[in-house]
Amino acid sequence: MITVGHIVSDCVKVAIVKPEIILKCTLLVAAFASFLLSIIIYFNAGDDTNGRLNGIFIGIWVPSILALGTLLLAHRRTPQ
Repeated sequence: MITVGHIVSDCVKVAIVKPEIILKCTLLVAAFASFLLSIIIYFNAGDDTNGRLNGIFIGIWVPSILALGTLLLAHRRTPQ
């Protein structure tokens, strides 16, 4: 079973650079950056409703990025 710990440990190993590992690391970094950005925008908006909505909108990107990663990784594993 693959866990996040396994993926992160694979990201740290520089000697082995496989395209699948690069894809996993890139998607995890993008999802985490989106999460942090949404929190920063949401809480820095103050009383501005549009600013808070922008933070929520960016927070919705996280599952979309992870779903895209799942789709790409599943497509790579299917026999052609």
